[in-house]
Amino acid sequence: MPATSYDALIIGSGQAGKPLAYALAEAGRRVALIESAHLGGSCVNYGCAPTKILLASAQRAHLVRTASELGIRVPAPAVDFAAVVARKDRLTQDSRNGIERKLTTAHPNIRLVRGRARFMAPNTLHVDLNDTAGQEQLTAPLVFINTGTHAAVPPIPGLEASGYLTNDTLLLGLQELPEHLLILGGSYIGVEFGQMFRRLGSRVTIIETSATLMDREDTDVSGPLQELLQAEGVELVLEAEARHVSRNAEGVLTLTADTPDGGRRLRGSHLLVATGRVPNTAELGLELAGIKTDEDGYIQVDNDLRTAAKGVYALGDVKGGPQFTHITYDDYRIVRDQLLHSRPRDYHQRPVPYVVFTEPQLGRIGLSKEEARKQKVPYRVSRLPASTIGRAVETGLTEGFVEVLVGDDDRLLGAAVLCEQGGELMTMFQLAMAGDLRYQQLEDMVIAHPTWAEVLNNAFQRLKRG
Repeated sequence: MPATSYDALIIGSGQAGKPLAYALAEAGRRVALIESAHLGGSCVNYGCAPTKILLASAQRAHLVRTASELGIRVPAPAVDFAAVVARKDRLTQDSRNGIERKLTTAHPNIRLVRGRARFMAPNTLHVDLNDTAGQEQLTAPLVFINTGTHAAVPPIPGLEASGYLTNDTLLLGLQELPEHLLILGGSYIGVEFGQMFRRLGSRVTIIETSATLMDREDTDVSGPLQELLQAEGVELVLEAEARHVSRNAEGVLTLTADTPDGGRRLRGSHLLVATGRVPNTAELGLELAGIKTDEDGYIQVDNDLRTAAKGVYALGDVKGGPQFTHITYDDYRIVRDQLLHSRPRDYHQRPVPYVVFTEPQLGRIGLSKEEARKQKVPYRVSRLPASTIGRAVETGLTEGFVEVLVGDDDRLLGAAVLCEQGGELMTMFQLAMAGDLRYQQLEDMVIAHPTWAEVLNNAFQRLKRG
């Protein structure tokens, strides 16, 4: 089969593959973008966007339920889950349609190929086309892999036969509101979905192997969020090892787990497995291209995101490391600047901000206290309860805190912001870190009153030396 030649081949239309196709095409390169499933990758289809659409409905329902705290008496909300899902599906499809229109009309140098690709050689791909029984071979001196990850499923006896959800299948297909949602895994996906479905009206139980939720955070950061979830009625089963899953004739799921207090039999209507992610590399034929992976299947890259095969790059979650949309997009910028603008940049040197979209949000940037201790970085810490923030008191949103780590030179090392607008406030600390500002400059900054941004003035009031 003769191969069709291009200047670049891109596998995957996620948050690196899509903008890279536009940039290369604008630079005069002929590009084939290959996508086997929905356009837009995980963010558009089963990650950031649909999750936040559902979260908006959950938070609106919560505001109605708690309106009496601000003197507003209204009936309890009735959640029309079918309407909630329909809105999510409509907005998601709008995004897919917009991506397809741009890919197919924005530039004549881009060809969208709907199919599943695998390597035949370092710079040659075989594509099984989706809509026909046809096949193609494509070749180019540059190949970019942006295939992402999928949900990891632990080998628990009975799990496959009983049926389960992942964040992928839940966001792409769930139509009914779970009466009682069991969530296996208490990390970032687990806590976001746990609060969201509790607020939509489900009973929720989170089962986690560690002694705390989100065990990569400092315990005095994850602990308050854990307490907030429990106060909303989310049941937590910690230090639990799932042993078996079954479903009876009435459709009731039973998850059996070992805990420090003995065996537990947890019953629910639905089970969400949120125990991590694995890379989409198994069917790519990487061995035929000489592309190396680590023991978990993630593609190994150098500082420029190049694989072991000449001319082949890996971008986004498939290469391992922090799995965030904004990191994937920055991978695109690193490759774009390197190839088109002769501006190399080591991806290891960038900051990694992230937000856990619970309410209140947890925004994080830089070092945690535990990371600073492990790296033997001297630090001082200032922790400001959200209840001391004027805007928080005025709006009744007083849960949480603002915590900032400061080094010996009075510059910021990191911040954890668990309060209303936590992600936005964290970003201001990130800007201060990028600007190499000392904390005294933030204390003295004139900020409009009354705003959440005044946290920048107040966060350092409790800073202690020594």
